[in-house]
Amino acid sequence: QVHLVESGGGLVQPGGSLTLSCEASGASGFDFSSYVMSWYRRSPGKEREMVVSISTAGYSTDISDSVKDRVAISRDNAKNTVYLQMNSLKPEDTAVYYCNARRGLGRFWGQGTQVTVSS
Repeated sequence: QVHLVESGGGLVQPGGSLTLSCEASGASGFDFSSYVMSWYRRSPGKEREMVVSISTAGYSTDISDSVKDRVAISRDNAKNTVYLQMNSLKPEDTAVYYCNARRGLGRFWGQGTQVTVSS
């Protein structure tokens, strides 16, 4: 079992920036570095969509066209944390952002953090 806690959401004006964090924890022997980490989001009235992933080697993958060139994902394995930096935010980026950990068939989700982009 992996426990994920997102933070950093809030209200930001269009064109602004925000960095989300997701701290992972698990049972004794938990190895954060062995998990592929992803950020997803669910906008009002829409299906959940993947935003971006980061591999165990630290490479970003699966980046959504809707955020390409505006987001950066990173991980700090020493802190068991993955980050999502978002720039040039648009109202359509308003969503609940979820952290996901994946290894083999295991999938784990955080509770989400709300990001609202509005003037």
